[in-house]
Amino acid sequence: MYDPKTVVDLIGRNVEYAGNPFGALPLAVNRWWKGLNIPRDGNVILVTGLMFQFLPLIRKVTKIMERYEDTRWASWIKYGSLIPAPLVQLGSLAALSGKDFALPEKMLRNVVELLWLSGIRFAYHPDLDLYSGILLYDLGDEDGFVDHAYRVTNTLTSAGIKSIITIDPHTTYAFKVLYPKYVGVSFNVYTYMELLRLRGDGFKGLQVTLHDPCFFGRYLNLSHVPRRLLADLGVDVLDVQQSGTFTHCCGGPAESLSPRFSKEIAARRLEQLRQTGAPILTMCPICFENLKRAGGEVEDLGSFLRRYAE
Repeated sequence: MYDPKTVVDLIGRNVEYAGNPFGALPLAVNRWWKGLNIPRDGNVILVTGLMFQFLPLIRKVTKIMERYEDTRWASWIKYGSLIPAPLVQLGSLAALSGKDFALPEKMLRNVVELLWLSGIRFAYHPDLDLYSGILLYDLGDEDGFVDHAYRVTNTLTSAGIKSIITIDPHTTYAFKVLYPKYVGVSFNVYTYMELLRLRGDGFKGLQVTLHDPCFFGRYLNLSHVPRRLLADLGVDVLDVQQSGTFTHCCGGPAESLSPRFSKEIAARRLEQLRQTGAPILTMCPICFENLKRAGGEVEDLGSFLRRYAE
């Protein structure tokens, strides 16, 4: 395991300077929307929280951390704070290629198309799509999280935003629960799943197993939403015992401190999910990445829905 304080301080520095845990330039990771002609102004905006966009960085950083965890080189992570923040931002431009972003960008575009198929009108403005700060909260840096939450909510309220559509459970939890609690700012928050009204004959007779992310299953009580959506389409959901409120963690965000331990947790979860023999669907980019890293054949719910929706 890496030293928790060193990791949290480094993440906090990056969030304070660049608005995200990696210190990356937004234009380096957030390009999925280009060419989609989504309106920039509207009463309801889509907020991704940049979680899907971070998947290539999460994969690359976790791989490096796993290689050096519990070696004599692990302590060198403390020198990360000595790298000038502008240099970190410039490095993010060269660290990854367009190929690395192909899958997460496709996932996001699938969600947009599903919303359009459902007749949902919304806007998207990249300058208003901000990281929620949830990892700081997860790792116990409450002060850093609150400072960042104020920056996010001030930006959105200054733009007159009152209603948002979210895609992932981490961003959803931050906006629905944490922001009202810690900074006293509330928005009308809807997950994209709650808004979908789909049809398609290709769904009938299919079987899947859902992995409920902790925030949807335990804390937001939204596990019924994807199941009702799939049932209405004729899809049979084969649940394992550890589902819904009793879901089992995928191992995130433990990969920030111990990639090996996180992988062990993901492997145990994967063993549970495989018991049904049905294809496994995730609803969270972190869950998707952790289960894949443990050797799982998994697919994002939005991608599955888009493949068959008419």
